[in-house]
Amino acid sequence: MKTKNICIAASLFLLPFVNNAQEIINLYSGPIPNSKPSTKVEVKGGFIKNVTVPTLEKYLPEPSKATGAAVIIFPGGGYTGLAYDGEGVRTAKALTQYGIATFVVKYRLPDDSIMIDKTIGPLQDAQQAIKVVRESAAKWGIDSARVGIMGFSAGGHLVSTAATHFKKALIENKNNTNLRPAFLIAIYPVISMQEKLTHRGSRNALLGQNPSKELVDYYSNELQVDSTTPPTYITQTGDDRTVDVDNSIVFYEALRKAKVPAEMHLFPKGDHGFVLRWKPEDFLDPIVKWMKTNKWIQ
Repeated sequence: MKTKNICIAASLFLLPFVNNAQEIINLYSGPIPNSKPSTKVEVKGGFIKNVTVPTLEKYLPEPSKATGAAVIIFPGGGYTGLAYDGEGVRTAKALTQYGIATFVVKYRLPDDSIMIDKTIGPLQDAQQAIKVVRESAAKWGIDSARVGIMGFSAGGHLVSTAATHFKKALIENKNNTNLRPAFLIAIYPVISMQEKLTHRGSRNALLGQNPSKELVDYYSNELQVDSTTPPTYITQTGDDRTVDVDNSIVFYEALRKAKVPAEMHLFPKGDHGFVLRWKPEDFLDPIVKWMKTNKWIQ
């Protein structure tokens, strides 16, 4: 009897943590769009490669802390891999401490061997992630009007693409779910595909070695900003040696000219990938303050 009571007590103690533990959900309940049969095997670990089955990893805050806001996270990796643990999971866990529901997307990387059109594959997964979170908002205690996206490096290109190309659905959307994110957070982002500004590896992976001018312009997201682009927060370091800080600057300028509310925070030093070396609060505190100012955290 004593052993049974101990087991019951342990179960009751663990229950709140189980309820709020992470859960991994397949992004698509049916066939994955724009996909080809492939023998590629996913390379797992902190840096993931060869994603063929995209997923959403869910982290919910404790109910007493929940604010109703949500952030969908897209790790970077030059469109050739995903810094999943360092940029994704670590950031997600930190954001839940601020009462924000978070979702880390393991999205497909552009690859002719697994996709019919590799240029749209990552964007399809981004749109699908927004759709899934919005359609499950009530179940997860989220306000569907306060679902934003956050991306790092090439993931920053993906989220800036999702924020400027949402008017055309590249996925099945029978419910006409709103694919426009409520807000955009871009962290040391690749923004442009233009020759003199882009991160060459990301461009080659997404668009190929010799893309047309039309394709380059279409995915140069500083050229795609208009008045419907969501409010945006951008952060980078001035000494970034991997992605030119002018990516952030030209994007901010485009937002300003389109009268889109935008805030940019440039740290003088830290180089590329600083979130992997800093304490999460060092870069998240200003972001959360911005979210509070704009009433996404209430």
